[in-house]
Order: sequence, then structure tokens, then C-alpha cells
Amino acid sequence: MILDRIALILLIIGGLNWGSVGLFQFDLVAWIFGGQTGIISRIIYTLVALSAIWCISILFREDSLLGEKRPALSE
Repeated sequence: MILDRIALILLIIGGLNWGSVGLFQFDLVAWIFGGQTGIISRIIYTLVALSAIWCISILFREDSLLGEKRPALSE
């Protein structure tokens, strides 16, 4: 599903950004879009958060190709 791919791409961007913050104390999104309080930065942060919420549903979906539920993470 295209929405799943978009959400995963945004999560990858968010993860790489948080990695750069953790490792180098450098917020790439804020640097590109004018600081953490810039409107575009805030929109990107919000889209990443919404993508994370959307991706929670991926954990609980049935596998559409096999018609089976995916195994639980603890199994």
C-alpha cells in the first residue's frame, strides 16, 4: 500500500534525524528548514509522528499475500 511506504519513508527520515541528534547534536530538519520552531520543521515533525502512529497498524495487519496473520513479536 502506498500510504505504508510513505509512512515508512518518513519514519526513516525521522530516525536518521534523531540519530544525528543523538550522535552529533545536529538536527538536520531544523537546519534545513529554519530551526525547530519554523513552520516547515514543525510540519515535518508532525508528519513523522503521524507516520509512526500509522505504522503501528502494520504490526497488527494480516499478511495480504498469504492471507494469514503475522506471527506475534514474542513468538
